[in-house]
Amino acid sequence: MKKLFDELAYEVSKKTTEKYSTSFSLGILALKPSIRDSIYAIYGYVRLADEIVDSFYGYDRQRLLGRLYLETDYALEERISLNPILQSFQETVHKYAIDRELINQFLHSMTMDLKQVDYNAERYKEYIYGSAEVVGLMCLQVFTEGNKQRYEELKPYAMKLGSAFQKINFLRDIKEDYHVLGRTYFPNLNMDVFDNSLKGQIEDEIHSEFKEALLGIKKLPKTARFGVYLAYKYYLSLFAKIRKKSSKEILENRIRIANTEKVYVAFKSYLRYKVAYL
Repeated sequence: MKKLFDELAYEVSKKTTEKYSTSFSLGILALKPSIRDSIYAIYGYVRLADEIVDSFYGYDRQRLLGRLYLETDYALEERISLNPILQSFQETVHKYAIDRELINQFLHSMTMDLKQVDYNAERYKEYIYGSAEVVGLMCLQVFTEGNKQRYEELKPYAMKLGSAFQKINFLRDIKEDYHVLGRTYFPNLNMDVFDNSLKGQIEDEIHSEFKEALLGIKKLPKTARFGVYLAYKYYLSLFAKIRKKSSKEILENRIRIANTEKVYVAFKSYLRYKVAYL
């Protein structure tokens, strides 16, 4: 029975999310149960592409990503895939009428990770749009459940939140991105002169995006509001730790939030949420 396969497909995406991200897993648990599976499906698909470009060294990553392109096309056209993650993703795309252009832009940014790119301001913006902002927009189409007017109203805020999350990831992973993967995402950045001043400029940009994104979180449907707020608070905590470190320290060590601290953040966030009626 296909119902059993669909259940398995969503379960694989859920397990993928739990394996790779405690923060997002806890945030998804705070969503309305009826939309959780679809967000797991989006995360699972995004993670699959990320793994190809970030982890599968020793393999033909360009060929593997090209295969994912084709399998995505087939899955969306035929409304089925033998790949469980793709199966749950295509179900979600059709259920919520997720724009195909968002998927194309995401895969385009993944392609950019396969080669050395000198990121100027234009390419930096292009990469962040495809790698993070469109993912936020896919999730927003699930959160708004087909309400086009609400989606358009909240779209700018979702893009700001996705952008802020991605830039924090860049700062968190700057050591590995530069020394292991040979990437530098920040535009026109010479890593030999990366100092506290440059770090501060990036942080000011993130702070501004976070401030604007919170306005949109408050306007989300109640079914999604606390889950997104929780993810926001996790990243805000990570951001606070990064801001306390010098440029030299983040180049030497990857900054993390311990699982025990995440539980504490979740508890505080829930109390804050209830008091402030976010």
